[in-house]
Amino acid sequence: MKLVSWNVNGLRACVNKGFIDYFNKMQADLFCLQETKLQKGQIDLQLSEEYYQYWNYAEKKGYSGTAIFSKIKPLSVWYGLEEDNEPEGRVITLEFEGFYLVNVYTPNARRDLSRLDVRLEWEDRFLQYLIQLDQKKPVLVCGDLNVAHQEIDLKNAKSNVGNSGFTYEEREKMTRLQQHGFIDTFRYFYPDTADAYTWWSYMAKVRERNIGWRIDYFLASDRLKDKLIDSSIDAAIMGSDHCPIILEMNRLP
Repeated sequence: MKLVSWNVNGLRACVNKGFIDYFNKMQADLFCLQETKLQKGQIDLQLSEEYYQYWNYAEKKGYSGTAIFSKIKPLSVWYGLEEDNEPEGRVITLEFEGFYLVNVYTPNARRDLSRLDVRLEWEDRFLQYLIQLDQKKPVLVCGDLNVAHQEIDLKNAKSNVGNSGFTYEEREKMTRLQQHGFIDTFRYFYPDTADAYTWWSYMAKVRERNIGWRIDYFLASDRLKDKLIDSSIDAAIMGSDHCPIILEMNRLP
């Protein structure tokens, strides 16, 4: 079973930069998007008919938004956390027979940290949501979690301490997720691999020089470890300021 996650930073723009070719090439069982930045009816996406499509649009135009394209028909679909809707379109959960898949675009604390309190409150609610799901069946989480967890996960760690995405508070929330049994699948396979990033600034030559951050993740309930085959980063794929990430695992029921 192959899963792909990609913050496309505007799906309409990404489609014009090769998204469909990459999508067709990957033939993923589950393909998750973050930051689609569109409303219903604003795109006619020509995907294979074998995919079921699920969209969570933000109320604000051109902002946030998530989507999942699945070859497997889910038992149920849930949008948001506590209620089956939320204004920023940040979460979609698909329930399958043997697991839940949660696609998430975590709120950014903003450069001036003006949304750090909002972000931390979100993290608390998100953790409780995952714990509740995990009590029923294993969980896979994917998406842009907007945090570089450890110093190895960004190029210039020392100069970024305390900056949005690398505050102690945000990193502690990621540590707490792992303490509750959600493993970082990339680090599970590659604990010491440096210079492995998923996001780069649009500033000149930053991506060319690989001055990046790893802020996109596949997390998995600990009891799925023996099902994992590989977790990788497709850093050569352009089309967004993020690149796709891939999880391969033995098929779950």
